[in-house]
Amino acid sequence: MTHLLDDKRDATPMKISTRELNGTTIVDVTGEIDMSTSPGFRTALLESLKKTPRLAVNLTNVRYVDSSGIASLVEVLKAARISDKRLVLFGLNEPVQEVLQLTRLTKIFEIRKTEKEALEV
Repeated sequence: MTHLLDDKRDATPMKISTRELNGTTIVDVTGEIDMSTSPGFRTALLESLKKTPRLAVNLTNVRYVDSSGIASLVEVLKAARISDKRLVLFGLNEPVQEVLQLTRLTKIFEIRKTEKEALEV
């Protein structure tokens, strides 16, 4: 399933697609996660989480994430913990990694470098 989230201004749309592999739902995200795209991002992750015991979010192609995107990730993590499911983030590029480090969330989220590592945990 693919969702295209586009704010009506000049921003780059965010693309979200999901796929299944070895009992894990992988959500591939491309673009920017900001105030205009984070509601759809949050909804897509929460809906995917309902259907799987483990959700892996591929952030390799995310160029930017703001506080609303971080809040979405925290909300999904909370939902995963409440429902005894796992949330794994992988493929963080430098800007996304820096935001998570500055907010000290690298200690809260389960983060892996590659998809292979995310699927092994």
